[in-house]
Amino acid sequence: MRVVVATGNAGKVREIAEALSELGWQLEGLNGLTLPEETGTTYEENAALKACAAALAKGLPALADDSGLEVAALDGQPGVYSARFGNRPNDTERNLYLLEKMRGVQDRRAKFVSVVMLAYPDGHVETYRGELTGTLLEGPRGENGFGYDPLFVPDGETRTLAEMTVAEKRTISHRGRALAALLATHRNGPPPRETVRTE
Repeated sequence: MRVVVATGNAGKVREIAEALSELGWQLEGLNGLTLPEETGTTYEENAALKACAAALAKGLPALADDSGLEVAALDGQPGVYSARFGNRPNDTERNLYLLEKMRGVQDRRAKFVSVVMLAYPDGHVETYRGELTGTLLEGPRGENGFGYDPLFVPDGETRTLAEMTVAEKRTISHRGRALAALLATHRNGPPPRETVRTE
């Protein structure tokens, strides 16, 4: 099956390709397609905006992810606005902005949330959700990963997500869990035509 990966984030593309490799899907990039602005207030809404737009434009199934970091002490911020938190232009600046907001804060609990949506040109969608809880460090560690990975230590771990290999991260990450649910659903062929929601 040919599937468009509706993201411009190279890190996400690599994770998705590796996680779904056994399905044998032919994953394709956007090839110049501009995705709509993420105006949704939930991960599901933003994933749907991207996946459905790509599916309609390309005439192929399209896979999109929307994810974010929710910090307990910040009342769930940055959440769906994680990729543009503080209007900072890149991952490094967003991490520094988050660290500044968390300066002196004792409660450093946080969780990553990912919603993966597979949309078809006929309007059918499948939705998968994954979460990963952990704590935030007071400074970055690790060179792998992207986004807030250098600040996040999953529960039960001593390393940040950025100190893990892609394969290690995928087995526990929020996106990895959502993609694992998609993989399990499609391993024996396409599922029945109904929306799939897996926690």
